[in-house]
Amino acid sequence: MVGKKFLMLQGGQTLSRREAFFEAPHLEEWKQTAIKNIKRHGYVGLVATIRTYFRFANFLKNKYQETKNKIKEIHIKRQRNMHPEKKEVSSFLKMVSEYKNKIRKIKERVKEEENL
Repeated sequence: MVGKKFLMLQGGQTLSRREAFFEAPHLEEWKQTAIKNIKRHGYVGLVATIRTYFRFANFLKNKYQETKNKIKEIHIKRQRNMHPEKKEVSSFLKMVSEYKNKIRKIKERVKEEENL
């Protein structure tokens, strides 16, 4: 269609007003609405991208902490199983058990002496 009109112009023929391919005011309106829509969609896309970035970063941070804690727990359990720690008995409990043993021995002696 454009080629046909171009040939007509080269031949010296003029185009009538009805045959004009594009009208300038419509093009300017389209241009303005296109720019407005591109800006609006650009801002929406930018906000969506930033929100997605922060959500994903927060998700990764949480998963990293969970995994780190799980690995620590597994490491601690393995170390406990490999090297069981000997717990020291408190001195008070040792003294109480010694006194109990002494009292038991004394009771046994008393019973033996009474039976004789």
